[in-house]
Amino acid sequence: QVQLVESGGGLVQAGGSLRVSCEASGRTFSGYAMGWFRQAPGKEREFVAAINRRGDSTGYADSVKGRFTISRDNAKNTVYLQMNSLKPDDTGVYYCAARGTPVSGSYYTIPTHYNSWGQGTQVTVSS
Repeated sequence: QVQLVESGGGLVQAGGSLRVSCEASGRTFSGYAMGWFRQAPGKEREFVAAINRRGDSTGYADSVKGRFTISRDNAKNTVYLQMNSLKPDDTGVYYCAARGTPVSGSYYTIPTHYNSWGQGTQVTVSS
């Protein structure tokens, strides 16, 4: 299993930007497809963005398309989520997730497809 540690969360005003990071350790990072999910109080965990092993294929939830960008640096064992034009509805705990896969071209959008999770980082967007 790969170990994941998120960082970069915080409090930001609506319309602002924030970048969260997730550093992996323990396994070869390039062997993992990565994803970001979030969970607001009283709500289920939801998909935000995902990226394949190579970093050349990405997917986004409709609610964040055009505002969020997922990227990865395999040399630094890190995946990023750049969040722009933030809205109060983006508030929640953001989790990164990893799925070891031999398929380099695919990314995954369902939580049960991932087998390693970070502890989460809080993002709060004030109105």
